[in-house]
Amino acid sequence: MAGGAQPRGPAARAAGAPGLLPLLLLLLSAAAILHRGDGQNLVTEDVTVVEGDVATISCRVKNSDDSVIQLLNPNRQTIYFRDFRPLKDSRFQLVNFSNSELRVSLTNVSISDEGRYFCQLYTDPPQEIYTTITVLVPPRNLVIDIQKEIAVEGEEIELNCTAMASRPATTIRWFKGNKELTGKSEVEQWSDMYTVTSQLVLKVGREDDGVPVICLVDHPAVKDLQTQRYLEVMYKPQVRVSQNYPVQGLTREGEPLELTCAAFGKPQPTDMRWLRVDDEMPQHVVVSGSNLLISNLNKTDNGTYRCEASNAVGKSHADYMLFVYDPPTTIPPPTTTTTTTTTIPTTITDTTATTEPAVHGFTQLPNSAEELDYGDLSDSRAGEEGAIRSVDHAVVGGVVAVVVFAMLCLLIILGRYFARHKGTYFTHEAKGADDAADADTAIINAEGGQNNSEEKKEYFI
Repeated sequence: MAGGAQPRGPAARAAGAPGLLPLLLLLLSAAAILHRGDGQNLVTEDVTVVEGDVATISCRVKNSDDSVIQLLNPNRQTIYFRDFRPLKDSRFQLVNFSNSELRVSLTNVSISDEGRYFCQLYTDPPQEIYTTITVLVPPRNLVIDIQKEIAVEGEEIELNCTAMASRPATTIRWFKGNKELTGKSEVEQWSDMYTVTSQLVLKVGREDDGVPVICLVDHPAVKDLQTQRYLEVMYKPQVRVSQNYPVQGLTREGEPLELTCAAFGKPQPTDMRWLRVDDEMPQHVVVSGSNLLISNLNKTDNGTYRCEASNAVGKSHADYMLFVYDPPTTIPPPTTTTTTTTTIPTTITDTTATTEPAVHGFTQLPNSAEELDYGDLSDSRAGEEGAIRSVDHAVVGGVVAVVVFAMLCLLIILGRYFARHKGTYFTHEAKGADDAADADTAIINAEGGQNNSEEKKEYFI
């Protein structure tokens, strides 16, 4: 035995299989890992909440094996262990508890509640994830300060809008009516809070009077937070002159004229007066407040009439240029001309005398288009031209009638003339032919015989 004995027993068998021991240790480790719950996963989300609202924290477990869940605050104090609340802060309330979720609400959130909250799962080793609570603070006060409460047109005014104690810093936008304007902003930080001031420089006009200027805040904690101020702008009067009579048409000699002056301003104009530019006001002109009346126009009234109005801001005026036209002419209706020659010069003379003043009046029209009523002028010219055409037709008809009458008279005279000179013509040779028996005797009996034959002449009547 001493030389060939072999060791027997369990120890000898283990020594004969050295590769089995590491494999056994690996299997034991895997079993331990499965027992620790490494197949479970913790899930949570970050929370954003407005100051004073409610924040909800949720710790959820995937592939849960009934391990213990607990929630800790930023100071790592336990808020809830399973469904038990060790922390004495009553703002924390249990919303839901199960093997797969622990959900807790925090009411009346403040800035001090902001930070990281931890969800823990009791496995070996424990698992831990965190969620962050972010607290938003809206602006506590929104104010517009205006440099001048009452501005004069043309001035530049400064407006400042301040949004105080917000978190994060706000964005300020400006609007005038519906039009957005651009301002200049400055940000100041106090501890964890921000104050933003935006400045707007605005040049105002009369159209801005009564228009609201709006300061609007863009912030994730609030919607439609705004404030506004109404602009008050003073401006000099705006003057307008209107013609009451004649309502339409030209201003003609002998007719009345009535003008009205209207003025608007801020403050309302207190002083209003009429004057004639570069000349004195005619004595027959009647001025009553804002009205000017001329009862009987004549050529001497031609000129520019001005209405002036003033207030505390300044003075303005409006002009009215007056041109007095000739009175309208009346053309008699055309009459039927007779066929006598005496009516021709009478008709021509009347036509010339009637149309000549209208043409003269027309050549005196002013160059200013504002003073001429083109509709009435066209009507007047159309009526005058129609009358002239009617008279021309009458003259032509009379001339034609006279010519026809003259030709008829000439034909009658010629007819009578030819009728009276129709008959037999006699000569001196035929004298004595009535008493002669034959031709020879007639010749012998002729006065003077052959001695006077050389003096025979023929006469025709």
